[in-house]
Amino acid sequence: MLAAERVTAEQLVWLGRCSAGQLSVALSDDRGAKLALTPMVNEVESSSRSGVTVSVDVITGNSSGTSPADQARTIRALADQESRSEDFVRPGHVFPLRVRPGGVLKRAGHVEAAVDLCVLAELEPVAVVAGLVSDDGELMLASDAVSWAAEQGLAVVSIADLIRHRRQSEQLVEHFAAARLPTDFGEFTAHAYRSLVDGVEHVAYVMGDVNGGEPPLVRVHSECLTGDILASNRCDCGPQLRLALQMIADEGRGVLVYLRGHEGRGIGIGHKMRAYALQDEGLDTVDANAAQGLPVDSREYGVGANMLADLGVTQMRILTNNPAKLTGLSGFGLEIVDRVAVEIPSNPENLRYLETKRTRMGHTLSSAPAEDAG
Repeated sequence: MLAAERVTAEQLVWLGRCSAGQLSVALSDDRGAKLALTPMVNEVESSSRSGVTVSVDVITGNSSGTSPADQARTIRALADQESRSEDFVRPGHVFPLRVRPGGVLKRAGHVEAAVDLCVLAELEPVAVVAGLVSDDGELMLASDAVSWAAEQGLAVVSIADLIRHRRQSEQLVEHFAAARLPTDFGEFTAHAYRSLVDGVEHVAYVMGDVNGGEPPLVRVHSECLTGDILASNRCDCGPQLRLALQMIADEGRGVLVYLRGHEGRGIGIGHKMRAYALQDEGLDTVDANAAQGLPVDSREYGVGANMLADLGVTQMRILTNNPAKLTGLSGFGLEIVDRVAVEIPSNPENLRYLETKRTRMGHTLSSAPAEDAG
């Protein structure tokens, strides 16, 4: 990545020779809104496209917009606080990408990391990003990138390093209430948190002392209105929630983090209903999302990781069948010492759903033969 406000034509020429060729300009969502950078695709499709906007060229000083010198002028203009929307022509030859608020603490991606690094360097929140390639034309592996950077005299920063630094120096959530909460499974303390990124409120059920000591059981549970509250049989969410609470209660110690805004693996209740209708027509849960132009799974666990850190959890035995949660939490400096399955027997309505999770989404579920659904 390069800081956009200081980019030169020479740097873009060099970067074009060692990258995949497609340069993007990652910028803060506020900067994108100020410059009226609208999505390249419609709202539904853009949910899986990381905020790519209509391409632009700066008007003043440019010729065709295609040369590295022209592109450098456009990129510097995107980073200039004095620039206005009308200073750019659309479409152009530079591809801005609006990064959602929160940076790597919200989404552990390379474009978020690039903008965060600019902010930490007290530069404008605009960065040029490109994917390095090896001689065979494939994207460069991390180990090769480290060797290559050493040859070029460049610094290497991992997203995990950046997350760790920001988590230690910034607060992503606000703890604003706690209360004793008796349940059918025993007495918990419910801790209410508010995200400082988007204002969404979340809750953590805590039993026993989880600040230090042996790694406690931890469940990070995604909100599912239909399964958790309305007794739907089309998923295993509600039974998983109750089983996790029971397992924590059996040990007398643990945490269940309930993340709101995760409905339908992040697509929302309305799109989930559309996905169900498509599943009734023969599609599985993966293809039903894709048919709507939606990601298979857009959930992010940064807020949950911050909640756990605030509660004093550093090591955990995680209650999940989903390996993606292992990656999503470990990047925040939380050590997962064990994975404990939370497997629910299938029923006739969710048998295919569970099999799809196992075969297409990598969940560590037992094979679910048809006779189990009888």
